[in-house]
Amino acid sequence: MRRPLALVPGLGPAALALLLLGAGPAAAGGLRTADEARPRVAHHLREVERLARHFEDVLARACPRFASAAEWTVWVDGEVDRVVLLLAHLEQAWVEAKTTPDDDVRRAAKAPRRRRGRVHALVDKLQGCADGHGASLAPEAVWRRVEREVPARQGEIALPE
Repeated sequence: MRRPLALVPGLGPAALALLLLGAGPAAAGGLRTADEARPRVAHHLREVERLARHFEDVLARACPRFASAAEWTVWVDGEVDRVVLLLAHLEQAWVEAKTTPDDDVRRAAKAPRRRRGRVHALVDKLQGCADGHGASLAPEAVWRRVEREVPARQGEIALPE
């Protein structure tokens, strides 16, 4: 028996929205030629690469020290905002790739999605850094924020038609 999409365990409202966004005109494929879609996908992938380099640096370094809890909060909020931006660019690259039937463009957009695993490592590191500041950071709260904010951020970063 098929279950309605909304009843699939673990599929939150934001994930459902992402799926539905992908089911729009872009999901039909063939709306753009590969030459039209490629630079759009490349734009998002460049941003993914830039943000990934930033996160690799954060992961490689010791936790930053701050003089106050307020400074810590500003820093960690900025890092979570960058996580949202990275995931929004990953998703938007795929949305753009689906506008063309070209397999090479689609493969290029899908390849960086493996970086999502590094985001989990980053959240773990942020939690460890919070502990070092006498603060707390609940990974579940971070993931709820990410799930809630990625669709809106995708709308902000989408390239004009």
